[in-house]
Amino acid sequence: MVSDLVPISKESLTLEQYRQLEDVPPELEWLANITNPKTRQAYKNDVTEFSTFTGLRAPSELRTVARSHVIAWRKHLESRELSPASIRRKLSALSSLFDYLCERNAVVGNPVDGVKRPMANGNEGSTPALGDAQARRLLEAPPPDTLKGVRDRAILATLLYHGIRREELCLLRVRDMQSRQGVMHFRIKGKRDKIRFVPVHVLAQRLIEEYLAAAKHGGGLDGALFRPVKNNRTGTLDKHLEPGSVYRNIVQKYGRATGIDAEVIGLCVHSLRATAATNALSHEADIAKVQEWLGHANVSTTRLYDRRKSKPEDSPTFHVKY
Repeated sequence: MVSDLVPISKESLTLEQYRQLEDVPPELEWLANITNPKTRQAYKNDVTEFSTFTGLRAPSELRTVARSHVIAWRKHLESRELSPASIRRKLSALSSLFDYLCERNAVVGNPVDGVKRPMANGNEGSTPALGDAQARRLLEAPPPDTLKGVRDRAILATLLYHGIRREELCLLRVRDMQSRQGVMHFRIKGKRDKIRFVPVHVLAQRLIEEYLAAAKHGGGLDGALFRPVKNNRTGTLDKHLEPGSVYRNIVQKYGRATGIDAEVIGLCVHSLRATAATNALSHEADIAKVQEWLGHANVSTTRLYDRRKSKPEDSPTFHVKY
């Protein structure tokens, strides 16, 4: 990171800082220019892994890389039996770096271009979706007579009826539920800080209102919408939930309690997003609207949830008769 190499004063650059920034290699500029911290860390790990494999020690040595080095790395990744998706992502990280170096005229071409990548499953995503009956069982699993149960019902409804990511759910504030043209909406801050407005389902709205009435923090507009019900470590409850807690203490907990985790292998928070998208598309929602609803940058990602052509009941299996 550039900021790690050159401490920046709060007021303005000093002459020394200015000259230091002039000398920052474009390889580090590329990394610093990735705004999403998770993507930045993943890409940094991938490029570091490639550099370790090829024995490169300085960022500038990446400019000596040829296509044969990339192919050798791909074969190494395959020998480790990594998933096709992981290998594609690692090659994409490396390709992104060399695209930037080409733009800066640091290299004459991208050595990743032309390197064969593992085939992607272009028909369906790998995240399992719940059936309608399973989704209802999960929604009804939290007890309705405890604060945690009331909160968890509201959280599960928010995930299952709106297809939002768990990070987006955790970032919601009370003020992010707002009326637009007479209809309550969520104001959601998604990837790359993009804002989208999603109408709130009437059942989810009722459950959230019941939760806010029970938790008594509906008046704190700038506070977190969904909060911890207890905090044994610090006692502080006025804070956002952690994404990991949503998985462990809500989805995983009620998945086990209902037996859904045994029926749906790989049940996770993203399964509820996949369930919402699959359900909407199955009921003839326009795929372009679903793309916008989910906050996908590309409709090809949305198509991974479109399973209308692969309904189990339409399979030739059920036409076989003996």
